[in-house]
Amino acid sequence: QVQLVESGGGSVQAGGSLRLSCAASGYTYRPYCMGWFRQAPGKEREAVAGIDSDGTTMYADSVKGRFTISQDNAKNTLLLQMNSLKPEETATYYCAASSGWYGTSCRREVLLFAMSYWGKGTLVTISS
Repeated sequence: QVQLVESGGGSVQAGGSLRLSCAASGYTYRPYCMGWFRQAPGKEREAVAGIDSDGTTMYADSVKGRFTISQDNAKNTLLLQMNSLKPEETATYYCAASSGWYGTSCRREVLLFAMSYWGKGTLVTISS
């Protein structure tokens, strides 16, 4: 059974940094696409960043230059380094993954929320 478990959330002041981790287990093959999403209170879930099995990355315009998505394949871990955080980025951050090992556009899958597996999320709170 596929499981995704996020960690690394917490409270930080505006301008600060956090690194989120997502431990993946239960896969036979590394999923083609993995991503980070977030949902603020009272708002819809939004895509933050994605990475495919070749290491190609994509980012939402709002986080480009500040967030970095990466993966540690040896540890089956997805990472999200977040710098220069803003109060409006307070949200629950979710890790998600596709079900297949093959795909043509991780960017499209992330933007369309075409993910089969989701973690339970980790809360990030940024104070002003």
